[in-house]
Amino acid sequence: MEKEGGKPAAVVAVVTEPRFTQRCREYLEKEKLLDRQHRVEKMPDGTVALPVLGDALSEQHLRELRGRVAPGGTCALTQLRDPVPSRKAQGCSPAQRLCLEVSRWAEGRGVTWSAELEADLPRSWQRHGNLLLLSENCFQAKQWKHLEPELWGVVASALGVQRLARRGRVSPDGTRTPAVTLLLGDDGWVEHVDNGIRYTFDMTQCMFSFGNITEKLRVASLPCAGQVLVDLYAGIGYFTLPFLVHAGAAFVHACEWNPHAVVALKRNLEINGVAGRCQIHFGDNRKLNLSSIADRVNLGLIPSSEEGWPIACRVLRKDAGGILHIHQNVESFPGRNLQPSGNSEMGKEDWPCPQQIISNQRENGATGDSRRKVLSAAIKPEWHRWAESAETRIVTLLQQVHGKPWKTHILHIQPVKSYAPHVDHIVLDLECRPCPLVG
Repeated sequence: MEKEGGKPAAVVAVVTEPRFTQRCREYLEKEKLLDRQHRVEKMPDGTVALPVLGDALSEQHLRELRGRVAPGGTCALTQLRDPVPSRKAQGCSPAQRLCLEVSRWAEGRGVTWSAELEADLPRSWQRHGNLLLLSENCFQAKQWKHLEPELWGVVASALGVQRLARRGRVSPDGTRTPAVTLLLGDDGWVEHVDNGIRYTFDMTQCMFSFGNITEKLRVASLPCAGQVLVDLYAGIGYFTLPFLVHAGAAFVHACEWNPHAVVALKRNLEINGVAGRCQIHFGDNRKLNLSSIADRVNLGLIPSSEEGWPIACRVLRKDAGGILHIHQNVESFPGRNLQPSGNSEMGKEDWPCPQQIISNQRENGATGDSRRKVLSAAIKPEWHRWAESAETRIVTLLQQVHGKPWKTHILHIQPVKSYAPHVDHIVLDLECRPCPLVG
């Protein structure tokens, strides 16, 4: 992927020992997997990282590298967070190279090059291995229509990829189907690596949010060993996989009704080696035939997951309860940043950073009073008000579903990203426990 302004983001690389570097390079070149836009790098431990077109690198390629090309040696995948452009790529920026090659090619076909056409070229994009995803607001001028489909081959060649797609607006359907048009190539399947987890998906059929990386990292660190989790909006496995791969969840029930996402989810469970610890429930989760099984429930749907609250309450263990992770878009008012609310005596210099917001770490000995002090000290008032209203609603639902009183505690409110001006995507961690019987 490339960030705004053409700055390269992390790229996938094959790590091997120096003695196998040349053999691995030759194999990757032969298979057309070597990423020539970035330099080979020496890692701190002495190994060598060869940038590759991660989307095209298959399990079969890895097996060949490990078994035949570098037998008995190290051969693993990693991510280069700050990849260094190759000398060839440093000659000019990708946007400059694109303008130069497209203008020359268009003029060779009788098109008069103009400032309007130059302004209509993309300045930023997302790179997924050998597929480049263009924004919806480029190549809009009428002149381009007469140059298709050959135009897309020129663009792909200039930017060093084999496939090309252009995004549009997300369809307002229940599965949030992305309006992505494949311009060049046979399919839209790509791969993205986050925190050592491989996600593969058809980008013309499934959404992938890069803005959720902080939340994926957070859930990966949660203590879920031995726990059963229900993910009510699993998608391609955005949170299902971190819970299984890193957090150590014993089992996940993953619910999803987009058939294309289910296909990707099955693949992702297999390639990450956790398929045996997950059951996929295809269809509307409101019809889910499960109850009293979950230690945690993930409700990763925005702008609101409220339609899933009743089923989330039903699948929580009636004997011991559990934790709900509730996603929501919350509107805030201009000019109000993180600030103390109520009568907190904490000053601005004492406020936690956003990643530390409202955490009740019981294992560190935090009491209920200290938890509430932190809660009141470091959030936007709108986040707090929404969390309290959600807590009130959940308590009522739990009593209705299980037929007995429950108690709840707000453990954590986590900002994920800014969704729109004055709209924040946040996550509420809500602990829910049945009240002990009296007498």
